[in-house]
Amino acid sequence: QVQLVESGGGLVQAGGSLRLSCAASRIIFSLNAMGWYRQAPGKQRELVARITSSGTTNYADSVKGRFTISRDNGRNTVYLQMNSLKPEDTAVYYCNAERYYDAREYWGQGTQVTVSS
Repeated sequence: QVQLVESGGGLVQAGGSLRLSCAASRIIFSLNAMGWYRQAPGKQRELVARITSSGTTNYADSVKGRFTISRDNGRNTVYLQMNSLKPEDTAVYYCNAERYYDAREYWGQGTQVTVSS
């Protein structure tokens, strides 16, 4: 069973930074697209950032220029560096893996990010 374990969430003041990590196991990590999604209370889960196996990235407009997604295939880990955080970034952040041969998706348990004003 694929496992995705997120870490790095917490409470931070507006303007601050956090780095989320997602460690993957039981998948051929290097071949999979990885992503970060978030879900705020009362809202739908939305894509924050995604990185393909070749390193191509895309971001939600709301985080462009502030967040950076990266991956370390040697450590089977994907990161989300979040800078200039805003209260509207408050949400549970989920790691996502898209299996390379059939696009099946896997999810982590989520990590809470809270940005105070």
